[in-house]
Amino acid sequence: MSSTESTAVRRTALDALHRSLGATMTDFAGWDMPLRYGSERDEHTAVRTRAGLFDLSHMGEITVSGPQAAELLNFALVGDLAAVGTGRARYTMICRADGGILDDLIVYRLAESVYMVVANASNAQVVLDALVERSAGFDAEVRDDRDAYALIAVQGPQSPGILKSLTDADLDGLKYYAGLPGTVAGVPALIARTGYTGEDGFELFVKPEHAVELWQALTAAGEGAGLVPCGLSCRDTLRLEAGMPLYGHELSTSLTPFDAGLGRVVKFQKEGDFVGREALAAAAARAQEKPPRVLVGLVAEGRRVPRAGYAVVAGGEVIGEVTSGAPSPTLGKPIAMAYVDAAHAAPGAPGVGVDIRGAHEPYEVVALPFYRRQK
Repeated sequence: MSSTESTAVRRTALDALHRSLGATMTDFAGWDMPLRYGSERDEHTAVRTRAGLFDLSHMGEITVSGPQAAELLNFALVGDLAAVGTGRARYTMICRADGGILDDLIVYRLAESVYMVVANASNAQVVLDALVERSAGFDAEVRDDRDAYALIAVQGPQSPGILKSLTDADLDGLKYYAGLPGTVAGVPALIARTGYTGEDGFELFVKPEHAVELWQALTAAGEGAGLVPCGLSCRDTLRLEAGMPLYGHELSTSLTPFDAGLGRVVKFQKEGDFVGREALAAAAARAQEKPPRVLVGLVAEGRRVPRAGYAVVAGGEVIGEVTSGAPSPTLGKPIAMAYVDAAHAAPGAPGVGVDIRGAHEPYEVVALPFYRRQK
């Protein structure tokens, strides 16, 4: 690949459509993506109360197939992927040998010996390279399928009704974290009941050449239900309210899953060895002895918005660091996620603030998530 090609910004199959809708575009992990179409607050509220439509084609799909696909994934990832039923999905992570998190992933088991690994856009190449490297000695193939899929998500309480009008797939029988092949508006799709918003919703994996047709069909079907196109900006405030981690903020190579409070994704009881097992066992033991910093929610008493990297303080001491912060449209005040010392992690812990440009602004410590949908 020439240097000019490698630095070229990638465009999704929906690029021209986004521009025709007046989207504000931004470079995200080497992709030109819609940040917002109009007001990000209105887009956020639409997803919480009605429905929103997202282009997520920047996510990285990697297909792992072959007789030893399950064994390879059990070795390469921290989860027990062999135990995932066909048609189901699992949230998991890929770690380095030292236990640091390379990425958090959703893995779909499409058939007995076929899995689709979905990586974050910023880490897709790293994950692909690691899986290829870790596949040595396994009777399995790792294939880069990033160009084989467009990914469109419809999220929000009205999303099941909107999708039902376009498919005869059994959506009622489709559980959270499950996926089934079907046809939506005449387009073949993998229909997954997954999302990153805290709402009910679906992610539709389709061929790029079908993306525009599907987007337009969903837009027409959602007209009466108040569906709006949504950009990455409201996706971030939605996932923040739902307490969902974002790689590069709450997760990084300097943290193990145990440091991130997500030790439950590490399955020590699965058969065979896996990359990082020893380091992760040590991290689990350390976490038992002396709890690491805890990921908590912070709610502002004032109006000032905390940003990633700001210090969390108490009694004049630095006790933690903000990882994500934004105004919360649902709560009507600024919120943040932060790692804080265990001694200050209990909801309502006294005297906690955030150092915002030298001023210690008072914040209330709350349990995550900030928002939980009514089922």
